Amino acid sequence: MRPAPLILASSSPRRLQLLAQLGVTPDRVVPADLDETPHSGEVPRAYARRLAREKAVAVHRPGQFTLAGDTVVALGARILPKADTDQTVADCLALLSGRAHRVFSAICLIGPDGRQASRLSATRVCFKRLSSTEIQTYCASGEGLGKAAGYAIQGAAGAFVRSINGSYSGVVGLPLYEASGLLRGLGYLSTTGVEPLSTSA
Repeated sequence: MRPAPLILASSSPRRLQLLAQLGVTPDRVVPADLDETPHSGEVPRAYARRLAREKAVAVHRPGQFTLAGDTVVALGARILPKADTDQTVADCLALLSGRAHRVFSAICLIGPDGRQASRLSATRVCFKRLSSTEIQTYCASGEGLGKAAGYAIQGAAGAFVRSINGSYSGVVGLPLYEASGLLRGLGYLSTTGVEPLSTSA
């Protein structure tokens, strides 16, 4: 028997694609509508965890699995924004040029019975020094719009990365190791493969 339905509380096509690598297709996609403003003094790691949890709680209904995630790019204690303009993309890339930064990718899963579990991956990414031409060209591509810190590692910005230590899929938007563990731990996936477990008594 199929398990309870799985709802993805995110409109990110990247999270859908990453879930597909686990053999998982959500039954529905229901983006959470939240104020994502960081709290005063909130550190990046805690911010990512809080948003993932709040998104899951906002969408969850009894009898379903609800999965939510949030990805935060941080330069030290500074949380970089999701870029909504070319200028923001350029500003973020200028900050990241020639430096290492952290990407925190948090996920939260709520089971049909209300049980909650969460995980967080922390990845260190180091960019090469970027020329003004490289930044301008990337801005013109439009690829960085809507992305945390104005770049998508799975696209052309992958050429900016000198090194990465941690979860590549987490930087893209969903840490697969952690997601697989949550889905198995709360009973959506079996422990021997990607076949769902029955949730019937």
